[in-house]
Amino acid sequence: MMNVRTAITILSVFFVSIFAKAQYTMHKMINVGYVYQNQSFGEVGGKLLFLKNDDVIYRLGGSALMGSANSQFAIMPKLSADVLLNFEKNVDFYHSYYFLVGAEGTNKYLAPKVGISLFGILDLTGGYAFPIGNARLNGKKMEGLNVNFTLNIPTVFIHDMFK
Repeated sequence: MMNVRTAITILSVFFVSIFAKAQYTMHKMINVGYVYQNQSFGEVGGKLLFLKNDDVIYRLGGSALMGSANSQFAIMPKLSADVLLNFEKNVDFYHSYYFLVGAEGTNKYLAPKVGISLFGILDLTGGYAFPIGNARLNGKKMEGLNVNFTLNIPTVFIHDMFK
């Protein structure tokens, strides 16, 4: 359990130091997706997006992973932190894609990840999950290839849809 606390503390200090230097705007998002971590999980949650300009975007999120592990339904909480980068200038469709680097953690594993994001809305990432101690989910160890496919929906978009 100490590893999770240490990781959360390091991520918090990193993001607080970044935000203390400049004025950032914050946007709320709802995310839904698919996660493969030794089996398939659906993901539902929320994210906060922070940006000063759209060259570098920071996201913090919390969600629930739901799926079947060894033929039993399981739910895992998940925290994530991402940095989206695109320094390309003078393009017609400005910043349509971003390089994404980040990390996610549950009560069973920690996983650094890399990938791409289209418009900051549709993410495809991959990484490797490292188990936390001997943590198992219904008897199955959460270690190995980690793949995420996520749709991030800005709450402003949802609000405008129902006006």
